[in-house]
Amino acid sequence: MDIQGERVLNAPRDVVWASLFDTDVLQQSVPGCESVVRESDSLYRITTVLVIGPLKARFAGTLTIADAQAPDACTLVFQGQGGSVGMAKGTAVVRLTQAEQGTLLSYSANAQISGKLAQVGNRLIEAVAKKLSGVFFEKFETAVSPQTG
Repeated sequence: MDIQGERVLNAPRDVVWASLFDTDVLQQSVPGCESVVRESDSLYRITTVLVIGPLKARFAGTLTIADAQAPDACTLVFQGQGGSVGMAKGTAVVRLTQAEQGTLLSYSANAQISGKLAQVGNRLIEAVAKKLSGVFFEKFETAVSPQTG
């Protein structure tokens, strides 16, 4: 399953870059996130609870940052185990480009699922994955954008 998108964030590129590695920002942004623990400069342990169609599961997994080229691009490698529900793994290439209004964040992700998740149906899984990535980037934008008011 492939997911692509982009969004203009109202924040400087260096702030957006640093926020991609900030455990507090990640915890605020990942849907259903219970915890984010930084194990090293490039490895994070994440626990999240997700509802996907009729399935609800707690996923324990890792997020590894590879090919970091500050502040332009990196590859996120993720995998999570949801017990009897199954597992998900994949990669996402994230690119940051200076834009007139701030920073253009574009991403291209590829994910594979197995177990009961795979039995739910590709159309539902793809719709949920797109929705979750949209929620992530909305929350991420809120976390990195300057507060007004």
